Amino acid sequence: MIGYLTRRLLHAAATILVALTLVFFAVRVLPGNPLLARFGQHPDARQFAELREKYGLDQPIAVQFGRFVWKLATTGDLGESIARPGVSVSRELANKIPATVELTLAALLIAIPLGMGAGVAAAVWRNRWPDRLAMFGSLMGVSIPVFFLAICLRNVLTFLPTSQRLPPGVVLDEITGLYLVDALLRGRIDWFLLACQHLLLPALVLSTVPMAIIARITRSTMLDAFTGDYVRTARAKGASLWRVVLRHALPNAAVPVTNIAGLQLGLLLSGAVLTETVFDWPGLGQYIADAVVHSPDYASVQGAAIVIAAIFVALNLLLDFVYLWLDPRIRLS
Repeated sequence: MIGYLTRRLLHAAATILVALTLVFFAVRVLPGNPLLARFGQHPDARQFAELREKYGLDQPIAVQFGRFVWKLATTGDLGESIARPGVSVSRELANKIPATVELTLAALLIAIPLGMGAGVAAAVWRNRWPDRLAMFGSLMGVSIPVFFLAICLRNVLTFLPTSQRLPPGVVLDEITGLYLVDALLRGRIDWFLLACQHLLLPALVLSTVPMAIIARITRSTMLDAFTGDYVRTARAKGASLWRVVLRHALPNAAVPVTNIAGLQLGLLLSGAVLTETVFDWPGLGQYIADAVVHSPDYASVQGAAIVIAAIFVALNLLLDFVYLWLDPRIRLS
């Protein structure tokens, strides 16, 4: 176990280093100059030179990269925003992460039961109308662009809030940053219901792609489980169809679904940019969009991307151990 854990940790560290390198150099090929966002197209030459020196932009890019990695490794500091002087990127990201995590978890809580339910129904009634309906819905779920679906639902479901996490004027005293949890901790059921209303529409939009993928994977694994000897034995003993499905086939089919759900959680964190932008959701996605569109803020963009990459790698590492625990057939070797 120690050897397996060590190998997985080294692999995770290498993955984060590669992601950090790619993000650092990719951000610097973005068009525009972040310093011009502060001074306009005709900056004062002396101030411009001072700021270039302050942020190390006058150094070769390899030197900039080495300094950034050393500072991140020794202090965990992601730097200061170039477009907004004096603003710590780490502090800004700490304020944005809870909103994205809450939206992502809500989307996954919608996607998993609905996706697995559709997949089970499709497998039980294979080649009949529930199967065709579920597969058509999953095809639409992965085909319709998220931003297009978000705009359509905003115009159709007008009775639901379409922006922000709470109505204007409602200020929640944060504890964890997760508004649903904080409202319950404060004993404010009215705030909890308000937060649910604002969360429902963006979470529903964000859940469509993982819901479709989970439905297809569940259908496939359930069909494989139906061919197993243990299922035939249970049916031969007189077990009902739904007892066989729920007690025998579904637990075995849940192992790969768990793996897919964990991967989708990481993908949702990085894929929330369009959803958060459409619904004006103050999370990591909107933060990245603002940093790229309004000014090519190197520190903000690379900091957010590195945080998302680290979360994704950590989830994959955790998922390896969950998968190992769920499926005893897997050996550490």
